This record gives sequence, C-alpha cells and structure tokens, in this order.
Amino acid sequence: MKHIGFLSFGHWTPHPSSATRSAADALTQSIELAEAAEELGADGAYFRVHHFARQLASPFPLLAAVGARTSRIEIGTAVIDMRYENPLYMAEDAGAADLIAGGRLQLGISRGSPEQVIDGFRHFGHVPRTGESDADMARRHTARFLELLGGEGFAEPNPRPMFPNPPGLLRVEPHSDGLRERVWWGAGTRATAEWTAAQGMNLMSSTLLTEDTGVPFHRLQAEQIQRYRDAWARTWGPDARTPRVSVSRSVFPITDERDRAYFGMEAASTDQVGVLEGVRARFGKTYAGEVDDVVADLGRDEAVAAADTLLLTVPNQLGVEYNAHVMENVVAHVAPALGWR
Repeated sequence: MKHIGFLSFGHWTPHPSSATRSAADALTQSIELAEAAEELGADGAYFRVHHFARQLASPFPLLAAVGARTSRIEIGTAVIDMRYENPLYMAEDAGAADLIAGGRLQLGISRGSPEQVIDGFRHFGHVPRTGESDADMARRHTARFLELLGGEGFAEPNPRPMFPNPPGLLRVEPHSDGLRERVWWGAGTRATAEWTAAQGMNLMSSTLLTEDTGVPFHRLQAEQIQRYRDAWARTWGPDARTPRVSVSRSVFPITDERDRAYFGMEAASTDQVGVLEGVRARFGKTYAGEVDDVVADLGRDEAVAAADTLLLTVPNQLGVEYNAHVMENVVAHVAPALGWR
C-alpha cells in the first residue's frame, strides 16, 4: 500500500488560456481539488508555498479551510520556506489548523527554493545573524519551531493576568498533540537527508536533487532515502517510530484525447541535468504515456518503490475537473496495477 496525494503549486495568471486567473481562483480551486481527491479515494492534498509570486503563499488559512471541508485525507505543505517564518506565530497557526483538521496536518518545511526577489525573507523581518547564512537561519527557525511543537512551557506568566493561567510556565496555544511527529523536511541532497533524520523529521524528496553523481535520478533518490533510513536507525535506535518518506512525480496516464493533447509529447521525457543557484542539479522526468507504459515505467522507479508516499504534481491551471481526472486515472488504474491499492 502507498499513500497517494497531489501537490499543487497554485499558479494563477490572468491569461485567457488559464482556468486559474486570480488568487481567489487558486485558493478556492485548491479547496475544491482537495474535496475531489478525497471523493476519488486519494490520500492527501499538499500545497507549495512561494512568496512574491502568483502562486499559493500563506498556507495556514488554506490548510484550515481544506481541513474544515474534508474528513479523511492528509493535508500538507511541500514545502514552507523557513527563512520567512516566525517560529512562535507559525506554531500557533499550525496548531490551530491541525485541530480544525482533526490531526491530519502533515507539514513539509525546508530552506526554500530560488526566490522571485532578492533576499525576500528580509522584507518579512528576518535577517541572518553575523556569520550565518540564510540556510543556517532556516535551520535555526526550524529548531525553535520543533521545540515549540513539543509543548513545553517556557514563558513566565504575568502574576496579575487578565485570565487565569494554568500552573507553571506557559506554552504557545493552541497546542496540537502529535503534530511534532508530522513535520517533514524537504531535502535536496543525500547529506541533508541524513541531517533530517538526526532532527527526527520525516523526509520529503521532490523531482529535483541539488547534486548529481551521473546515475539516473530515481537511483540517486533511492540512495538518498536509504541513507536517511540508515541515519534514522543510528540516531534513534530500534524502538523509535518508523519515519515516513515521500517523493514527488509528474504522472500523466493518457486515457483520452485531452491527455494526449496536453502530455502526449512527454512520453519521451528523460532526466535533465542543469545548474541551480550555482550547483549542478538533476531533475526527474515526467511519466506520461498509455496506462500500461506508465505502470511499467513507474514499476522501475527505485525511489518510488522505496517511499511510502507519492505526491502527484498537478498542472493546477488546467482546472479542477481535469486534475481530478488525472488523479482518478492514477488511483483507479495505475495504483492497483502496481499493488498500491
């Protein structure tokens, strides 16, 4: 069995060919797609976070809304850029959204991706300390956020408060038990995956790795996953919980003429190697073709086989109905053929 969800970047543009022409469209359609995913038997609705862009940004209002409109599926992010986050405010928002969703939140966080603006986190009031990089700052914010999710009190109570306090030091409220174990880190390298394990976070790995050893993308990612699990075992021992691992893929079974028009040319897709922020990176291919061909291709993907969760990246600007159609093809045809259902 494998968890299958969608991952939406929430793009919007006023172009006539887009079915998602405004920020309002992107938000309301995200909620509608999550509802459709639940009805289709998918397991998760995940959303990307990009600041200063015509894409989904502040995640917690959306996560709370999806939580209120669904009852079963996991609701998550992939990923929140921790350079931009105030850990205390984030802990409040995350706790509230998780309680609304009944404990279904799966929070993917990370250092973030290339930005639309220069050092955008500075506009949000976050500046690296002397000698600290922006990546260091993201990890510092993460460490504090994880501490807060632990639920220990730390703030000295006012001796004459407006409302009665419980005894002892106070914590951020609302607190949601169990959320700490549902935090994931988006890792772009094998070394970062090992660091993720040492922090006690689940692992998210996308369609991009910011390193390249010359082997196919799925094989490099499978090595990343194995190194993560080995590091988890070394750090936490045999009695620890079993951590979760997700990978993202672009998967488009061709079952009608719309699919063929949109993605027929992607049947010849291959891995791509390029340079991202000055680092050699490897990008995974798109899986498109007749259902049997997609099944065979995914069956050879070592990283997909190793992960417990598969996130399907969706072209959200093609509209809710079409993306629900893509998910249905995967859940109803591809997943059973691979033994995931």
